[in-house]
This record gives sequence, C-alpha cells and structure tokens, in this order.
Amino acid sequence: MPGLGTLPADWLDLPLLAAALHKVSRGADFADCSLRYGEPAGDTRLRQALAHKLAEVGVTATAQQIITTIGATQALDVVTRTLLRAGDAVLVDEPGWAVEYARLAALGMRVLPVPRGEDGPDLDVMQQLIDAHAPRLYVTVSVLHNPTGASLSLHRAHQLLRLAEQHDLHVVEDDTYAHLAPAHLPRLAALDGLQRSFYISGFSKILTPNWRVGYLAAPPAWVDRLVDTKLLSTLTSPSLTERALAHCLEQGLLRRHVERVMQRLDAARARTVIAAADHGFAFATPPRGLFGWVDAGCDTERLAEALLDQGWLIAPGSLFHAVPRPSTLMRINFATTQDPAFWQAIRHTCGHISRR
Repeated sequence: MPGLGTLPADWLDLPLLAAALHKVSRGADFADCSLRYGEPAGDTRLRQALAHKLAEVGVTATAQQIITTIGATQALDVVTRTLLRAGDAVLVDEPGWAVEYARLAALGMRVLPVPRGEDGPDLDVMQQLIDAHAPRLYVTVSVLHNPTGASLSLHRAHQLLRLAEQHDLHVVEDDTYAHLAPAHLPRLAALDGLQRSFYISGFSKILTPNWRVGYLAAPPAWVDRLVDTKLLSTLTSPSLTERALAHCLEQGLLRRHVERVMQRLDAARARTVIAAADHGFAFATPPRGLFGWVDAGCDTERLAEALLDQGWLIAPGSLFHAVPRPSTLMRINFATTQDPAFWQAIRHTCGHISRR
C-alpha cells in the first residue's frame, strides 16, 4: 500500500499499548475510567501531560487550555463548528488533505484553496482571497505538510501571522505529524502564543490509529465554547485510552517509541529515494517526514487505476486538490515504498499510459 496514510502495523508497538492499558485497568483506575462519563474537556492527567508535551515544541498552554477529542479530525471539526457557520469562507492549503476539503464542504463552508509552496502558503494569493471573501479561518499543516512534506519557514510564519492579525483571521494549525518532525521547526501556535491560533494534534500517525486520541489547545476565551461543541457531538471522550496514553507520556514510553520509529523511517526514506532515482523518478519537494511528493510523468489518476489491478494502492495527485483535476504528481509513504518492484511497475505502467 504505497499510498498508505499511516505507519505499517508492524512498525507500531503492540506490547507497549497492551502494557499501558493493563496498567490503567487495575483496581480503582479501571472503575473510574469505565463506569461513568469522562470529564467534558478530557482526562485531567492526560491534559497535564499534553501541556508538558507542547512545551517541547515551544507552545505554552496550561492543561485548562487543552481539550481532548476523538482523534485530530474531531478536533478540527470542533474548532470549525465553534467558529464558523454554513456559508462562511475558510482558507485551506492546496495541495492538501482530501478529507478536510470534504468535511468543510459538508458543513456548508466556502472552501478557498491557497497554493502551498516549499516554505509555506502563497501570501499574495491569500491576500487576494481575504480581500474578496473575508474568510474567518485558515486551516493549515505547518510542519511536514501532507502531501508535500514541506514545513513553514520562520519568515513565512511571521508574515502569515501579521496578515492574520491585520484581517482578524483565526489560524488552525494541524500538527498531526509533530512526532515525526524536529521540535525546533516553527509552530504558529508557539509564535502567536495561542492568541488567534488553535493547535491540533493526535497520536494516530505514531502510536496507534484506532485509539482515536486527539487534542486541541486554544486561546482561553474560546475554551468553554469549544467544550460545549464537543459535548454536543460526543458528550465526552473515552477515559481509558486517554489515561493509557497519559501513562505512555509520563513514563517516556512514547518518546522511546518515537526514537525507534524515526530511525526506521530515516532508513526507509533513504532507500526509497534511491529506488525512485534508479527508476527515473524525481521528487517535487525535498523528501522529508512520512510522505514523498513524486512526479510520475503521467496522469496519476489513470496510473492509480492501472496499478490497483496489479495489487498496488497509490494516492494520485487529484486527491489533494479542492477541485480534483488531472495531475502527474502522487503521494507516497516512505515506509511502504522501498520495494524496487513498485517503482518498476510505475515506470512500466506510465510508459504504457503515455503510448496510448
């Protein structure tokens, strides 16, 4: 599955997960986590651990500013539903995450794509869209952007926040890939001090997709309204998995797991880059993080259909545009694209498509 959006299952640490659940399932902890609703804002122990975790990337937030959610996707939904109403305009990165485009459109928002470059959004286009549509929100992946792997430069981050302040624009920073990125990379929430920014992350990309633990950190003035929105959608989030995750954070278990994954991912990325080059393929952006943005040299929508018949699942570039259109680009997962047979299949199939 070269187009996979998560780490392969055999890269994850099932014994770590089992031990953490066992730890919090004993005695009074189990009854406390299982026999009543959890706290509306999320498990206090986890929110305290997350406040310490955020400090590692320069984001200053108290536990009272943090709300846990059922995955980062719900965190995005909670913020959007709280700040916006149907018909409002919202800025998004393009290329970007197809699920986010669909989610916003389903809520009745007017989705305004901003071209995403190597060091951040095109601020000239953003200014034009602000002047024409007066959007209230900008949703962006600032670090290890999906699908390009690019990260905001400090200069572009500063310019972006100045623009947001001038036009009373709130910024939602989706830092889903935080665990796979260097801590020193600029975070908008760190530079802004959570004044007009909302910081979102989760653990699906590093620990386990199915625990569905995400969270958001917000300006203090918005916290109560965000909790109300969470209550209206899910009441509370599961305390058992939240407390198990808190244990992983407190004991350094997650940190050690991240170190092992990063070593493995760095090696896999290096092998994938060599395999791609050996078969004549180039990366549209420098390869970083989990995803690579590759120019296949043919229509990747047609390529995806043909490769699926051969047993390969890829993510064609058309998926990452707000309005799908033909593209020669595709997103690959470095953890699952080291097999030279995959690149040979692309080269052979692209050649066949081009000759039609």
